Amino acid sequence: MAVRFGTDGIRGRVDEEVTLELSYQLGWAVARVLRATTYVGYDTRESSPALAAAVLAGLRDGGATGVHLGFFTTPGVAYVAQSRGGAGVVVSASHNPYFDNGLKVLGVGGAKLERARELELEAALSSAPRPPSLDFTLAAIDADAETSYVARLRELVSADFSSLRLVVDCAHGAASHVAPELFSLTGADVTILHASPDGLNINFEAGSTDVARLVACVRETGADLGLALDGDADRLIAVDHTGQVRNGDDLMVLFASDRLAQGTLGGGVALTTMSNLGVRRALEDLGVDVVETDVGDRNVLVALEERDWLLGGEQSGHVIFRDLASTGDGLLTGLVLCDLVCRRGALADQANAAWTRVPQEMVNVAVADFDDDVVRAIFDEVRAPFAFRDADVRLVVRPSGTEPVVRVMVESLSQDFVTNFIDALGARFTLL
Repeated sequence: MAVRFGTDGIRGRVDEEVTLELSYQLGWAVARVLRATTYVGYDTRESSPALAAAVLAGLRDGGATGVHLGFFTTPGVAYVAQSRGGAGVVVSASHNPYFDNGLKVLGVGGAKLERARELELEAALSSAPRPPSLDFTLAAIDADAETSYVARLRELVSADFSSLRLVVDCAHGAASHVAPELFSLTGADVTILHASPDGLNINFEAGSTDVARLVACVRETGADLGLALDGDADRLIAVDHTGQVRNGDDLMVLFASDRLAQGTLGGGVALTTMSNLGVRRALEDLGVDVVETDVGDRNVLVALEERDWLLGGEQSGHVIFRDLASTGDGLLTGLVLCDLVCRRGALADQANAAWTRVPQEMVNVAVADFDDDVVRAIFDEVRAPFAFRDADVRLVVRPSGTEPVVRVMVESLSQDFVTNFIDALGARFTLL
């Protein structure tokens, strides 16, 4: 079966969809298509080092130089590729559980691949040779790369955070070493959570997809701010001092407002279809232009590049500061947010004053159980008694690019409508 890139590279169950052979062949294909020194990093899943070793072997046999970065965040690999003029491969399944893994390819200069390049790689993969052996070994790690990455982040946001008490949740992922090192340099009083990876606990009851422990710790310690990363640290979810979770929608409104006030917004803001209707209303009230893209940080980046804008992001916590980095970076977003809190006050106060969230809910339906016509018929039936304008209600249906589910998101000015629709959907489908 031909391999296809999803919204964030290739992803699936280890030893089924993502194998040593595929990893070797991907390395070979990257060598043949990108023809550049390629920097390879990986997250903390038990499968990641072996898969990375296979990628490096494929790069070598394909005629390219591969550099082993060891455990490294996705945006960290992007920075190294950008600063050294090479390409990147990241072995990670981001927020997925440990038994999944993935292969992300970054183009020369560290940016997400354009779709045309992905098609070239898919074609090269189809003709890639099988590895002569599945016994791969890892070369020595380039120890200078992490030092350079941390120094760059502090150069971008050099403010002193000694007035802040922080809790940082590393998700037992790729940031487990670098996040404590980075935030210790800021002067903040830092409590670190979930930074003891064992190969199996990445994202387990931790990180941006499960913030319960972070919320509790923020409240217990009286922290000003909680920061939750995901497995490869390219996204950030925050918790304010009251314990309220603040996702990418909150952050986008605040960053846009702050940059507008400072004269550094550089145009409008790119959002995805999943961003809350309240975000659009808040930005429109500020006089900020908004463009909506399909889900995926690559789509956001493309929209920014087409318009020469600087700021975009996703509700899930991917935030792109195009003038600061080539891709979304959860650690960078955390630093920028800390700086914002130091300058403009508590996150809760800022977010509450800046915008009002519209009732919204998203559920997952297994692909095998899904019927688009039925979902839309339920939507129309539940909507009928409500006198909504089209601008006041929205249904978004999209297949996940990372899991075998279809995501169904609904929002409106009425919580009753949202509740009724989800209840009706649950009566027809098994919601995951």
